[in-house]
Amino acid sequence: MAKDMIIGNVHSIETCGTVDGPGVRFVVFMQGCPMRCLYCHNPDTWEIKKNGKRLSSEEIIEQYTSVKEFCKGGITVTGGEPLIQAEFVSDLFKKAKEKNIHTALDTSGITYSPENYDKINKVLEYTDLVLLDIKHINNEEHKKLTGCSNKNVLSFAKYLSEIGKAAWIRHVVVPDITYNQDYLNQLGEFLGSLNNIKALDVLPYHNMAIPKYENLGINYSLKNIEPLTKEEAIEARNIIISAYKRVKQKNY
Repeated sequence: MAKDMIIGNVHSIETCGTVDGPGVRFVVFMQGCPMRCLYCHNPDTWEIKKNGKRLSSEEIIEQYTSVKEFCKGGITVTGGEPLIQAEFVSDLFKKAKEKNIHTALDTSGITYSPENYDKINKVLEYTDLVLLDIKHINNEEHKKLTGCSNKNVLSFAKYLSEIGKAAWIRHVVVPDITYNQDYLNQLGEFLGSLNNIKALDVLPYHNMAIPKYENLGINYSLKNIEPLTKEEAIEARNIIISAYKRVKQKNY
């Protein structure tokens, strides 16, 4: 590799992804995440210097090109938390846009802070769509769920609205944690205050990651919580959408 190449630590690559943005997509999973979500299904991406493979953006574009006929939706970068490696993601997305490839960033927004503004804005410059994961609308409950405050997350959501960057909201609904009418209403009201929301994905909690935790020797603290049913997920989404519409109608 050339000395001036920007190298990323990539956990894995998935071709023909159908749940990470519009269309069939080429999905790049990055290593590294500051959060420790209790339901995380990729705990092997937490540590940036463990696991993974060092790749250049050129190598990833080359891999995408070899399967682009099957991944016409574009490239999604997720994690882990991709903005941990913001310099690499901006380089990858810049090269993607030079080839007219649609780019989507799947992020929690947790790294949005003054010291990172410039790096994040560089990524957003080449990002067509942000898939923003809002883990919990309540700050104290967010801390319990992820180990981090949600202040950066909500500030990032507001910033995306201010600059008019298209966003899809993703929210995992977990029994006894986020499957709560008050919290779902609060989330809908918050989303109603934004002007850039293009879609809402309500994702039902599942416990399929338990074997992975066992193999890694990590305690899975939600093992006694049953997966959310499809009907409950629909109900949760309806509550969020209703609150969203109330705010929009009030401000119309």
